[in-house]
Amino acid sequence: MTTTSSVSSSQPIVSVASSSSAGAAGGSVIDVSSLVSQLVAATQDPQETIISNQTESVTSEISAVGTLQSALSTFQSSLSSLDTPQAFGTESATSSDTTAFTATAGSDAALGSYAVTVTQLAQAQQLVSSAFSGGSSATVGTGTLQLSLGGTSFTVAIDSSDDTVAGIAAAINSATGNPGIEASVVTGTDGAHLVLTSTLTGASNTIQVAETDGGDGLSALTYSSSDPTTNYTEAPGSTPQDAEFSIAGVSYTSASNTVTDALSGVTLNLLAPTTSSATLTVATNTATIESNIEAFVSAYNTLQSSLSSLGSYDSSTDTAGAMLGNPLLLGIQNEISSALYSVVDTGSSTYNSLASIGITTNSDGSLSVNDSTLSAALSSDYSAVSQLFSSTSGVAASLNTQITADLASGGPISTTSQTLVQQEDALTQQSNQLQEQMSQLSASLTEQYSSLNTLLSSLQTTSSYLTQAFATLPQVQGTSNA
Repeated sequence: MTTTSSVSSSQPIVSVASSSSAGAAGGSVIDVSSLVSQLVAATQDPQETIISNQTESVTSEISAVGTLQSALSTFQSSLSSLDTPQAFGTESATSSDTTAFTATAGSDAALGSYAVTVTQLAQAQQLVSSAFSGGSSATVGTGTLQLSLGGTSFTVAIDSSDDTVAGIAAAINSATGNPGIEASVVTGTDGAHLVLTSTLTGASNTIQVAETDGGDGLSALTYSSSDPTTNYTEAPGSTPQDAEFSIAGVSYTSASNTVTDALSGVTLNLLAPTTSSATLTVATNTATIESNIEAFVSAYNTLQSSLSSLGSYDSSTDTAGAMLGNPLLLGIQNEISSALYSVVDTGSSTYNSLASIGITTNSDGSLSVNDSTLSAALSSDYSAVSQLFSSTSGVAASLNTQITADLASGGPISTTSQTLVQQEDALTQQSNQLQEQMSQLSASLTEQYSSLNTLLSSLQTTSSYLTQAFATLPQVQGTSNA
């Protein structure tokens, strides 16, 4: 029978009935439920406290590792604007006369200043047909038209359902294979005019219209550049032509006013002819890089605050961070510090560390940027600053490589997290097993003490009977000797 020395005395376990009720009540009675409950609690509570405390600790560590993982991932996103040489290819293109042209530059743009002269802009052709009296609903005829724009042709079949000026315009606009001819109807005092407009500029993008059904029902709508006076006239200022311009004195023509192949890496948007040459300047966009570096510093400070909190200790409240002294946290902090404070081979003995370009450490471990020092470094040796961050051993590239390894499946964070989850599962299993064991103990004790209770009740009944029996026996008087 299981016993324990730690049983609560808050209520009596054994009650003794009075002599008058002993026969009816059965004598001594044990409060089995209370006794078993106290015995089970005395056995269970210490073990349950240990499991609960261990579970709380493991759960806290799991949460802390999740916080660490999230903080590293967020910081890593700030590295993409600095960790490759391409990230530093942020050239800008500016025009001294934005009414004549604007420009944009790609990462491969050729740096320098160029004189640009715009002689004429590219234009698209627009044809206006002869008037049809009766307005847009005037009947033109039926048949098949073949329209072409540049070297691309398409056909439009016209029947009685769409043989009006408006119907033919709608049929052209909805035709399959239309390369860019837009049809509309303009009505004047003389009647309705079918207007054909090219969406493509350039001298070669001319409009042709022919009837191909062998009849002449649509002959009033045909047009050929070889006979430009028949059926249509060109709208004023709509003669198809190429743009003509020069860069650094080199002449160039383009079918479009958006030019991508005249100067490597630069896109020109021609807007108007120039009266004199304007200047195109292609230069490194240091403002963007400065902004990216400042964003990197800000992201690091956020990361540093998170890591510091995880490994902190407050002596005034005797409160420790969830990962104080944790080797995983310490290892990651050491990796980051090593990358931040390394000297990088940039090809420059002046700009080869973060401190050399104005990024210094504060007393709380955060970073600060001296804008004037950073600006001077970018202006003086842009390549060295680029190498400092983006070369194989550069700060941003190294950090990105390290964090990628830390966050990878099978990496230290993943492995630690899996181990902690396994520990948490094991503790849950221990708790379940303890509950099962205590349930079995409760059943066993209940059975034992119930049996004892029955025995005591039986003994009490026997005792009561004997007491009554002895009471009915005649008393024996003692005799004295004379």
